[in-house]
Amino acid sequence: MAPAITPAVRLRQVARRFLAPSGHLLSALEDFDLEIAEGEFCAIVGPTGCGKSTTLGLVAGLARPQAGEVELFGAPVTGIDRRVGFVFQQDALMPWRTVLNNVIAGPVFRGTARREAEATAREWLDRVGLKDFEASFPHQLSGGMRKRVALAQTFINGPKMLLMDEPFSALDVQTREMMQDELLSLWGQHQGAVLFVTHDLDEAVLMADKVAVLTARPARVKSLYPIDLPRPRHVGELRYDRHFIDIARQIADDLRVEVLKARATSAENRE
Repeated sequence: MAPAITPAVRLRQVARRFLAPSGHLLSALEDFDLEIAEGEFCAIVGPTGCGKSTTLGLVAGLARPQAGEVELFGAPVTGIDRRVGFVFQQDALMPWRTVLNNVIAGPVFRGTARREAEATAREWLDRVGLKDFEASFPHQLSGGMRKRVALAQTFINGPKMLLMDEPFSALDVQTREMMQDELLSLWGQHQGAVLFVTHDLDEAVLMADKVAVLTARPARVKSLYPIDLPRPRHVGELRYDRHFIDIARQIADDLRVEVLKARATSAENRE
């Protein structure tokens, strides 16, 4: 019998609850189950406020569940793990540092000699098309360029698990498409596992190996959709692919049910 393969991430019967300002207990996640294999790209979509970012926080070790188990590579998550990289909706660039000094910050903090870190950082800046901007400061860059720095800043640390919380939501359509292709290219070379939160269903389908649809709060995984679009993928071309459109329509119908439930609940709470 072949040995069982340990997933990169496993959440089992997870519950996460918060105390609301009103004093009521707010349940973000209940009976939440999800597994992500090593090297797998998983996107999660769901109604606004259903607990998508909360899920990332649990995997990152920024919070702990009130019930259930969160595991990373077979071991319980008890705190921040160096194997995890996190790309936020707003980039975490330090405005007083140059592009190069932002990218080397992680390796230097982890004990890498500065000269070695600079050499590696220049390689990553070259990969993301910013080799001529290493002396620039964040305020001198466009939004897309800042996102490229953030990707270099994350990938230079060699994360085995990459968490992304709506990383491209603030970008215009053309820049977002370029960044989606950039991420897919970097991930294709790196092949770490990815958990990607997005409100853009097309983005989820275009990029992921599977898409998890979450229910209205308290969130659980309602449906898992394998995405069998061939790789490597080029976002601009796939948008017009008939199979992509069929997959996106099916997931959209499923997601719409939960969005309507969330709106109905919100309306009831206002009455």
